[in-house]
Amino acid sequence: MVAAGDPYKEKLFSINPYVTKREITGKLVVVLQGKLENRGLKLITPISRAVQRNEIHELIVTDEEGAVPGSDVQRIAYLGFMEVGCGGVMVAGDEVSCNGLVLGRIAGFDETHLPNHLNIVVYSPERLDGVERGLRLESEVSVRQVNR
Repeated sequence: MVAAGDPYKEKLFSINPYVTKREITGKLVVVLQGKLENRGLKLITPISRAVQRNEIHELIVTDEEGAVPGSDVQRIAYLGFMEVGCGGVMVAGDEVSCNGLVLGRIAGFDETHLPNHLNIVVYSPERLDGVERGLRLESEVSVRQVNR
């Protein structure tokens, strides 16, 4: 019997296997301010993470175009923390919005603070923090698949 490995690390997928999935919604429970040039985030190789209702996770933005699952991310800005209202599966490439304002697309996930929370790293050409973006507490957050 062969032990099962990580299909992402073993590069068993040649395409994104997520055909269709429901939108994840939630609320912003913390607005963050601040930027770092040398954060040292290590995005995990898997392209997806499941999130459950009532979990709280951090949203971080980077302007690094090479930010993809399995890469390191240095330049970041802190956006905030979201409480998941409707759980589901987040996938790299999903669009993250707050009150209809597109914050960017998921670049990947960093597990530094697990089991407390997951860092959801979002790519955007504008590295603006939560205050600079005008984010507000209790704003609606959505994560949705936009294309495959």
